[in-house]
Amino acid sequence: MSLALSTLETRIAPLRQSLLAHQVYQAIESPEALRIFMSHHVFAVWDFMSLLKALQRELTCVTLPWRPNANAATARLINEIVCGEESDLDLKGNAASHFELYLQAMQQADTHTQPIIDFLQQLDSTPIKKVVDNADIPETVRQFLSFTFKIIAENKPHVLAAVFTFGREDLIPDMFRKIVEDLKKHFPDKLNALIYYLDRHIELDEDTHTPLAREMTKHLCAEDPIKIAEAADAVEQALRMRIKLWDGVWEAIQETKLVVTE
Repeated sequence: MSLALSTLETRIAPLRQSLLAHQVYQAIESPEALRIFMSHHVFAVWDFMSLLKALQRELTCVTLPWRPNANAATARLINEIVCGEESDLDLKGNAASHFELYLQAMQQADTHTQPIIDFLQQLDSTPIKKVVDNADIPETVRQFLSFTFKIIAENKPHVLAAVFTFGREDLIPDMFRKIVEDLKKHFPDKLNALIYYLDRHIELDEDTHTPLAREMTKHLCAEDPIKIAEAADAVEQALRMRIKLWDGVWEAIQETKLVVTE
């Protein structure tokens, strides 16, 4: 294993374990708890696509006139991931991004999609920072989004790749398995759209996207101690932000339980 990957994995191991042991997974045991989870999580599903496209922008040519990229290998890696994330197939065999798959799952679970739709519509005329700062969203969601776009704005491909790989792709299979286990236990024979979304991520990320992303991160860090340290710092922050996001979901679920019992 390369120095970059081994250093990153060693640095983030405690935070990764804390995240995978989070109490939020066991809390998704009622329709209302599921709706709370999805209404928070959809923003992470969306900003993942922005992180992905930021990498594509850095590692390929997306401007005119087109010019060949300096490294065709990294361009191929990110383009393969983009293809799966931005144009997968839904349950009916229609092309759809994973964000659109999640919206379908939200609708099946009777979770309001209007907040995220309104959020996206504001981006047509308002800078992302202002939209995030002023949006009517939970504070932990706001902090999560702010961190993602801060990383994007820094414009450091090795940091983007590390956060994408170890803060998202490498983490998602283990994290989503925990969610799938509890969904199947509490909602048997239901939520096939959400189960499909989660299973699709587990399959793609574990078998294809994570190996590609790891290779991309290794190449961009280039065994440079400064780049490796910057990447590790950013991934640790990314994992802390995810833990805070899950804390916010768990607290919102507990508040709902208190309202019901009072």
